[in-house]
Amino acid sequence: MKKKRVYGLMATMMLAASILGACSDNKENKASTSGNVDNVNATGMPIAKDKIEVDGFAAKFFASQDWNSLMLWQEYEKMSNIHINWTTVQTEVLADKKNLLLAAGNYPEIFFASAFSRTDLLKYGQQGVFIPLNDYIDKYAPNFKKLLEEYPTVKQGITMADGNIYGFPTIYDPKFESLRVGAPWINQQWLDKLSLKSPETTEDLYKVLKAFKENDPNGNGQQDEQGWGSGYGIKQFIDYLRGSFGLNKQGTMNPNLDFKEGTKEFRFVPTTDEYKQLLEFLNKLYSEDLINKDVFTTEPQKFAAEAGKGTFGMLSEVDPKELFKLDGYVGAHVLEGPNGDRQYTAMSNGLGNLGMFVVTDKAKNPEAMVRWIDHLYGDEGTKMFFMGFKGVTYEEDAVGNVKYVDNITNNPDGKNLDQAISDYLTWPGGYYPGIVTQKYFQGAEAKENSINNAQQVMPYALKDEDIIPGLNYTLEENEQVSAILTDIQTYVDEMTASFITGKASFDKWDDYKKTIEKMGLEKYMKVAQAAYDRTKK
Repeated sequence: MKKKRVYGLMATMMLAASILGACSDNKENKASTSGNVDNVNATGMPIAKDKIEVDGFAAKFFASQDWNSLMLWQEYEKMSNIHINWTTVQTEVLADKKNLLLAAGNYPEIFFASAFSRTDLLKYGQQGVFIPLNDYIDKYAPNFKKLLEEYPTVKQGITMADGNIYGFPTIYDPKFESLRVGAPWINQQWLDKLSLKSPETTEDLYKVLKAFKENDPNGNGQQDEQGWGSGYGIKQFIDYLRGSFGLNKQGTMNPNLDFKEGTKEFRFVPTTDEYKQLLEFLNKLYSEDLINKDVFTTEPQKFAAEAGKGTFGMLSEVDPKELFKLDGYVGAHVLEGPNGDRQYTAMSNGLGNLGMFVVTDKAKNPEAMVRWIDHLYGDEGTKMFFMGFKGVTYEEDAVGNVKYVDNITNNPDGKNLDQAISDYLTWPGGYYPGIVTQKYFQGAEAKENSINNAQQVMPYALKDEDIIPGLNYTLEENEQVSAILTDIQTYVDEMTASFITGKASFDKWDDYKKTIEKMGLEKYMKVAQAAYDRTKK
């Protein structure tokens, strides 16, 4: 799960929309009242007076789950009087499946955990496929409305340039630091065995990984040790190192953009000299087998089998003790890079995926569905979603502290926590709407090791006021940006992999930059700058 944060000053997107003159096919933003509104209770449970059925589509992490018989949804149905007929797909095929549904017009009443992007929200919102939620939130979502008032940059981030909100997002509690930040995990036992200190610089990191690989720190007489591994792609490595190379000092909500030094003018991160330095460093690690060679092709569950052998000296993702049942790992330090930069910059304002819950124009009971999802942004709903049910998945002491039962944390069938809780709940994998709080989220990030990891990262973390929320474009701008950036991003990703693996020589760096410029970079930068400048007005 990514580390996030919420804070900052409010920018008035409604005013920006009037300045832009952005228009919507929906001339009126007011929520139309459905014919079934009389069946909806204003407060409390059940939500529906008479039981209703709703067709829903969702992404899930574990293929074995049957959401139509899962305890979470069965119990919530009893509470709410709302039955969801779930169609689910695994996250790996989510993009294709949801796009096919929308293209064919065969889409459901609600999309849950479907991770619609800003582009999709604006596109389908303008088409009238996703209904504007502003007035529904005002009338039927008191929990979510309170969060928007408390964290105005979240409201800014989810409000499109036409003034409408089309999706409920994931929000990460700003007080939950170990969910917000975290360095990779390094094997302290191996460091001790080789009389090494945890790396403080990028050069130290290279030397330590090399020592791990060559000097038999596990003491078995074989050279079976590996350096640094990840099952979630090269992005895990890049994000950890961005701040060590002076990149993304405005956070990673706009990962390709940060400011030129001493200005408020954007530069394109993947064409900077610092990004080249970062790739050269990763190429050095890759070419000497100090990072897993299958990093560009492996999948999380496949990598887990390899990592579980305990042969990696450093691991990204969450605490290896929780994920792979491996002891001896502690949080690595934020590193000083070759130019003296030492900062953790892979941060957001606490706003995760925007379109985690959308209501379509096919919804017969939009008021009820907004009340249904709003429950997951309140205390009781958050408790249910992440902890489950008292006496079954958690126990509670006299003062209200909750913890998972032993069957979850020490599963007799050898399942890790994610696997065990997924027999009842859907949060493992990180795809969901709602707010993640330390009180009720008891995954790996809530454990002592992760808290300690975050504490040693925080002194180097970005200041909240320096983090720029995601940019919201008008429909016209969005079409321009999508057309340009889709091609550019594909090329950047391909060349990033090629530079790191050595398939492309760094002698071709200038050609790489020129190719990006020819793909419309200047136009993209002008649109992005204009979108940012509007938020300052």
